[in-house]
Amino acid sequence: MNIHEYQAKAILKQYGVSVPEGYLVEAVNQLETQARKIQTDVAVVKAQIHAGGRGKAGGVKVVDSLNACMAVGTEMLGKQLVTHQTGLKGQKIRKIYIEEGCEIKSEFYMSMVLDRATSQVMIIASKEGGMDIEKVAMQSPNSILKISVDPLIGIREFHVRVLAESFGLSTELMPNLDKIIKGIYACFVEKDLNLVEINPFVLTKENVLIALDAKMNFDDNALFRHPEIELLRDFNEEDRKEIEASSVGLSYVALDGEIGCLVNGAGLAMATMDAIHYAGGTPANFLDVGGSASAEMVHKALDIILSDDHVKGVFINIFGGIMHCNTIAKGIIQATQAMPRSVPIVVRLEGTNVEEGKRLLDHSGLDIISADTMDEGAEKMVALIKHKEAIA
Repeated sequence: MNIHEYQAKAILKQYGVSVPEGYLVEAVNQLETQARKIQTDVAVVKAQIHAGGRGKAGGVKVVDSLNACMAVGTEMLGKQLVTHQTGLKGQKIRKIYIEEGCEIKSEFYMSMVLDRATSQVMIIASKEGGMDIEKVAMQSPNSILKISVDPLIGIREFHVRVLAESFGLSTELMPNLDKIIKGIYACFVEKDLNLVEINPFVLTKENVLIALDAKMNFDDNALFRHPEIELLRDFNEEDRKEIEASSVGLSYVALDGEIGCLVNGAGLAMATMDAIHYAGGTPANFLDVGGSASAEMVHKALDIILSDDHVKGVFINIFGGIMHCNTIAKGIIQATQAMPRSVPIVVRLEGTNVEEGKRLLDHSGLDIISADTMDEGAEKMVALIKHKEAIA
């Protein structure tokens, strides 16, 4: 689960991490009241959306007067912000955060992530912070520092010393950095986080280390331990179809393509998306119905896929182990009979009760195309869509 920057900063503040004073605005009529609370000569107006790349897309702007703040805030609220992470549709700005400015001496990058290879928290840091960190990571990978933290000992002085040296910080800043790193680590562990990212992490002209931005991602499977975190969830920032799928136990991720995918198993789902790409198509979603889905769940999965207007066809790729192919076939038939719109459907079944599943599909009287392999199914799906477009 993701949260907004202003929420992440409020949590970091509880753990002793310095952040600028800021004020949330959710409506234009709140702008002036909140802007007048700023005590610095300059302020920063920030769009609050669950996506990176805001700065380059015009979602972060520095202002030096109340009038400028009002103008920028009015322009931002309600706007669709398109970044490299939102897709072409962009995300609507429903909230902005007005933050006090500071004089920056140096900018750094710092994050903590869960490294599943070592089962440890990994600190990732760079002296080159700011909007171009992705470019830095690609062009100068040696400038990225990675430190694994043993969970049995946590953060120790040597971790902080290595970080301070990589940032080029003086020894007098060690206590400040020590407090911040230990605070972030405690937050990461106690709140069951997958990611904490601070970019930029800055040193001000007053020699104070401050988190100018903050991103957090929480482990969905641990949210039952943190009801206070679950309350921070902003459903407006999530895809409606993903929310609906999650409510019925389906794993669904919306993508930008035109071929809907219904698969059982995450690995097979990813392989199916690759096969679609190799065949010249683009997947519209990742959807894993799991290993024990009922016919009703398959029906629901197809309904969710087809609620995306960009979907021009559906490729169903099932390997029946725990889930029987005849159960899948019944769900496909039910869903196809009740489909709100007609699109080509290609089905590849393999595994338990596959012959019965194929028999049900063949005798359904529905226009469902069968395939014997995943690659064949992907190729048939792409060909059907291209043919349909050619005669349209």
